[in-house]
Amino acid sequence: MIPLAKLIGDSTEHLSLHYGTTLGSLLNVTFGNAAEIIIAIVAINAGLIDLVKASITGAILGNILLIFGLSILAGGFRYKEQFFSQENVGIQSSMLFLAIIGLAIPTILAITLNVDEANAVVENQLIVQTLSDILALLLLIVYIAAMIFTFFTHKHLFTTQSHSNAKKDQKGEIKKEVDSSMTWSKKKSFLFLGISMAGVIIVSEILVGSVEVTAKQFGFGELFVGAIIIGIVGNAAEHSSAIVLARKGNIELSIGIAAGSGTQIALFVVPILVIAGVIMNQPFSLVFTLFELVTIFLAAIILNLIARDGKSNWFEGLILVFVYVIIAIGFFFIK
Repeated sequence: MIPLAKLIGDSTEHLSLHYGTTLGSLLNVTFGNAAEIIIAIVAINAGLIDLVKASITGAILGNILLIFGLSILAGGFRYKEQFFSQENVGIQSSMLFLAIIGLAIPTILAITLNVDEANAVVENQLIVQTLSDILALLLLIVYIAAMIFTFFTHKHLFTTQSHSNAKKDQKGEIKKEVDSSMTWSKKKSFLFLGISMAGVIIVSEILVGSVEVTAKQFGFGELFVGAIIIGIVGNAAEHSSAIVLARKGNIELSIGIAAGSGTQIALFVVPILVIAGVIMNQPFSLVFTLFELVTIFLAAIILNLIARDGKSNWFEGLILVFVYVIIAIGFFFIK
């Protein structure tokens, strides 16, 4: 899965050289998350709903903490300070908080509904599922609106800042990297992208089939397997791309991939999975555990605190990585 995800990342990285940083990061995030979507749909079809929810949590945490942190850390070892668009990260953080609210409301409702009567259980589940379906649609609308905002009505907020940073802070470093690289053609990039996606579909079946056996053999809880192991493996494409790009000095694209991936999972992948659950007759609600919701909420807060000034250094990256490690340890002890 990891080599296939890496190939997806390489393909989308070369496409970004043809289509620009903003669209390039979106392509990388979208196709990188394709592995996550495929794994999740296969798992939903197998009835592993809790595992899928844990993988969603892990994917969000992995991107905005581990990968964002490692990207800043990798770039910080080469550059004393790196600058990026405050508007971009600010919007990503706002959308992430919106997604947290969307996930929290069904969870809180499920906890507070009266379940004293046996016949009320089915009715309550129907209420929660209906609410989840409605909120999933609203989150999807917000994501579409965000794309319109980013690429059409306020495109200047994301392109101008990026170019000025590259000129001011990297002093031609990014241009040098692009000119000296062996850039793939659009046709070659899309070809490898298609091949790797087909491979991911096949490997996902094997991965999901081996999860339960592996968890039992090593004594891992389902939440830990979904949130940490599958969360990392399923997003390996963004992981490798974001870190390599930050090391090259392209922190704007790197952060666009890391933060953008976490937001896309919350606002785009989650609604897709809700729809997939309806189609496969495997109801997928937005009811998560309190531990999952709290960790995502805390991760969104520290992301906003560190990125709000529009600049980064290696120590800030280290902080994000250790926050992720602390949360991962917490998941490990949940059985």
